[in-house]
Amino acid sequence: MFNFNHLTIMMRKLLFALALGFSMSAMGQVLQVTSINKVNLPDKAAVAAISPQGDYLLLTSATNQGLVKFDLTNGQTQTLSTAPSAGHNVKISPDGQTVIYRESSFNDKHLRLSSLRSLNLATGDNQVIVKPTRDLQGYAVDATSVGAVNKGKFSKKAIGAAKAQNLPVLSINKGQLMITTGGKTRNISPGGNQYSYMWASLSPDGTKVLYYQAAHGTYVCNLDGSNAVKVGKMRAPVWYDNNTIVGMMDIDDGEFVYASTIVAATLDGKTQTLTDDATIAMYPHAIEGKIVFSTPAGEAYMINVTK
Repeated sequence: MFNFNHLTIMMRKLLFALALGFSMSAMGQVLQVTSINKVNLPDKAAVAAISPQGDYLLLTSATNQGLVKFDLTNGQTQTLSTAPSAGHNVKISPDGQTVIYRESSFNDKHLRLSSLRSLNLATGDNQVIVKPTRDLQGYAVDATSVGAVNKGKFSKKAIGAAKAQNLPVLSINKGQLMITTGGKTRNISPGGNQYSYMWASLSPDGTKVLYYQAAHGTYVCNLDGSNAVKVGKMRAPVWYDNNTIVGMMDIDDGEFVYASTIVAATLDGKTQTLTDDATIAMYPHAIEGKIVFSTPAGEAYMINVTK
């Protein structure tokens, strides 16, 4: 019997390959790929983050439940949390010593709540940054503190012995892109309030905002939302450095992912595909010299690059 679903999948892959071939022919080199290596994970997992020093990964499940530290030097693991949502939007302090993560729970009315916690990997000190709430909209971490936006209000807390700073915090409120500076939160949605925004992050130097505008693509703008420049159509974008973005180009039907590659782009318009279509490469995380990504099969790969 003729299998229409199989034909659909093959057609999608063919179109993806043709699009990939065309785009690669039009691309300039952004990064020099020196190697792509499979990470020997102890079990199937998704990568939630890579440490700033590149010495460990944070792993989670396909549904973002739980959080495990995986040491890249010796393969040892440490369970940090078993809670739902612990792997969603994890952040690591610049020195690699503090992990900031969510934990989901339910109240007596069966409504989902989110708390925010910090864990010092050296001392084991675990602090509650934000108590369980329905409206944890965003948070950020720097060398001395964690800033969070809950119900549109900003709060900060020092990590370690350092004094807390007033760091900028990006957040999403009812789909709109917000920024908190000096303790005040305002809407900067660059494309207008009629669009939804996600995957927002500050550039390493804190001067630019990276975001994905639903159905339109990835952009970079100033802190006030001005001068929005489209970087490409990649999704799940992250900063590689102040001038380079890494993301994924994926094809799916809302349920299954048929193909996906990791791409890099510069703010001046250069783009480059870093992986081929043999691997479904998704959700990259980047530091200088390294890009790590996951596959739907629960595998992880490290791309070693230079500029």
